[in-house]
Amino acid sequence: MTSHPGQGPPPKPTDWNIPNALTVLRILLVPVYGWLLLYDDGVHPWLRFWAWAVFVTAAVTDGVDGKIARSRGQITNFGKIADPIADKALTGMAFIGLSLLGVIWWWVTIVILVRELGITVLRFVVIRHGVMPAGRGGKLKTMLQTVSLAALTFPLWVLPLHEVWRWVAYGILGAALIITVVSGIDYVFKALHVRRSSERTARRSARG
Repeated sequence: MTSHPGQGPPPKPTDWNIPNALTVLRILLVPVYGWLLLYDDGVHPWLRFWAWAVFVTAAVTDGVDGKIARSRGQITNFGKIADPIADKALTGMAFIGLSLLGVIWWWVTIVILVRELGITVLRFVVIRHGVMPAGRGGKLKTMLQTVSLAALTFPLWVLPLHEVWRWVAYGILGAALIITVVSGIDYVFKALHVRRSSERTARRSARG
């Protein structure tokens, strides 16, 4: 939407909107998910099922809030900050919780969380030079992580052929781990390129 001569710029969208409400809901669901997952060492099928339901609900809101914000022009500074925090809080709780239950190896959780934290810090460092858009690898990483965490949260032992389903879930987790590491390396190279080719760097070089 463009402004006409004599009119000011279009008003900034208010923080009080549906996308931000969904983001806040996702943050509030994180401790609920954690409690349901870890209660009594996660041995109760029904509680694990509800933990799965909460995780899936929270994950779905991640895609929905972004689509609504873009379609309605409701992208706000609050959403830009809170949305990635909500995502990292949800997946972080899932990785740590499932590792505490002995479902996911701790080294896998550490590698993935260090990558996520490192790339988040890198984005803030490079933001002075430009924005690093999410690439296909990052989106595939998020999808594989979400599917594997949802599957491993579910009480697979109540299903027929549960061992088969368990190894399918671990196979997806392995793919998520590989894509997470590879996409993280790709982000580092992108950050270096953004920094070298930015106007800020060019101005510094000109002054030097």
